Amino acid sequence: MQAIGETIFDVVYLITVITMGSKMMIKGKGHKQYRLFGMMAIILGFGDAFHLVPRMIALCTTGLENYTVSLGVGKLITSITMTIFYILLYHFWRLHYEVKGYQNISYGVYLLGGIRIALCLFPQNKWISTEPSLTWGIYRNIPFVLLGIWIIVLFYKSAKRHQDKMFGWMWLAIVLSFAFYVPVVLWSHTIPMVGMLMIPKTCAYVWIVAMGYSDMLHNEMQSDQYQ
Repeated sequence: MQAIGETIFDVVYLITVITMGSKMMIKGKGHKQYRLFGMMAIILGFGDAFHLVPRMIALCTTGLENYTVSLGVGKLITSITMTIFYILLYHFWRLHYEVKGYQNISYGVYLLGGIRIALCLFPQNKWISTEPSLTWGIYRNIPFVLLGIWIIVLFYKSAKRHQDKMFGWMWLAIVLSFAFYVPVVLWSHTIPMVGMLMIPKTCAYVWIVAMGYSDMLHNEMQSDQYQ
C-alpha cells in the first residue's frame, strides 16, 4: 500500500513541478524573472527525480535495500540541485523586487551554497553505504539551513515592504520546507516514520513553485486587459 501511495504522490509531484516550470520557461519570454523561476522549478523536479525514481522502482520491486547505490547517488544529486534551487530563488528575489547593489548578500549566498556543495562531495558522507554518516549529514546541512534562513528573511522583509500579496507567504513555505526536512536528517535513521515528513516538505516546494506560476498567470491577465 505504501509503495502504491508513495509512487502516485511522487509521480504527481514530479509532473506538476516540471510542467509548471516548462510553461514558465515557454510563456516567460520577455520576463527574465519568470524564465528564471521556470528554470528553478525544472531543476527542482529533475534533481528530485534522481532520488525519487530509483525509490519508486525499489518500493515497487525488490525493496530499498537492493537499490542502495542508485538511491545514494540520487540523494547526492538532489542535495546539490536543491542548493542550486535556493541560489536561483535568491536571484529571483533580486529580479522580482528590483534589488540593486548589496553584493555582500550575493557573496554570502554563493559562499554558503559553495560550502554546502563541497561538503556533499566528501566521501565521508558515505552516500552509497547502507549506513550513511549522520555526522556528515549534519555538517552538510548547516550551511544549507543558514542559506534557507537568509532567503526566508529576505523574502519576508521585501514582501512586507512592498505589500506583495503573490509572494507574501514565500517565507512561510520555505520555513515549512526546512521544518519538515531537518527532523528527517536528524532522526529518520533511528525512527523510520519520521521519513514521512518528506511528504509535507514536498508539498511546501509545490507551493513555492505554484506561487511563481500564479504570479506569471496574474501578470498575463493584467497584460491582456491593457491590450
